[in-house]
Amino acid sequence: MANTAQSKKRAKQSEKRRRHNASQRSAMRTAIKKTLTAIQGGDQAVAKAAYEAAAPALDRAVSQGIIHKNKAARHKSRLNTKLKALQA
Repeated sequence: MANTAQSKKRAKQSEKRRRHNASQRSAMRTAIKKTLTAIQGGDQAVAKAAYEAAAPALDRAVSQGIIHKNKAARHKSRLNTKLKALQA
């Protein structure tokens, strides 16, 4: 348990940051899942709209330091590949 004022403050800040990061990570994962569901549904327009919502969510997670930029690039690339396969 935190004893000093400084350690109490740091514990509070860490918890606040953890909750914020968890909510952002959850929103990003939800966007990815919505895109995958739309692609599996086979509706091209809905899938494209879902992808266009997921890409900025991934970029936001990168800029906030929640995930690495390569992970975001990998997710976007794989989603885009599946989207193109749906269109073909």
